[in-house]
Amino acid sequence: MASRAKAAREARRTAMFHKFRLTELNLVPLVDTFVSIVFFSLTTQTLGEMSPMVNGVSLPSSRVGAPSPTEITLGIASRPAEVTLSGHRVMTVQAAAQSTSDVPNEPLIIPTLYTALHITADSIRKANDVPANQSVDATLAVQADKGMRYDLLARVLQTARKAGFKNVSLQVLKTGNDAAAPRAS
Repeated sequence: MASRAKAAREARRTAMFHKFRLTELNLVPLVDTFVSIVFFSLTTQTLGEMSPMVNGVSLPSSRVGAPSPTEITLGIASRPAEVTLSGHRVMTVQAAAQSTSDVPNEPLIIPTLYTALHITADSIRKANDVPANQSVDATLAVQADKGMRYDLLARVLQTARKAGFKNVSLQVLKTGNDAAAPRAS
């Protein structure tokens, strides 16, 4: 009698779990998922260096970054304490921090830096046949020392905007395997 009850239990259990029995494994969705992951990881990978490092700048670090096409580099270094535009000295950091704006209703503008950026923007406009009152499409990459004061950074960004640069990239030092290459954020 025990064997008949055992057989009946086995029959009920088999009938109950029959719908969960796996007859075949469809790998197509799994392979599609892996292909999508590989595709997105390869397309979002950053490649190469964006621009040369400005001497004396100790960039802050970041974990994420994307390369930018050709750009104009504005360096704000602590050693030597100077502001450079495309490798040419514009002024000292102290002079930039202490300068007062001569533009009405724009107290943050740094006059000497504004002049240098405006001349650069005008040359880009002239080369691309862009009207004088329109912003330029070229990216201005700001490489500032990690110890730079935020009030000076705000003034630099306002000066760049007023000079005609609408695309500004703040660069940081990528950490990890490729720690020497600057990356935009």
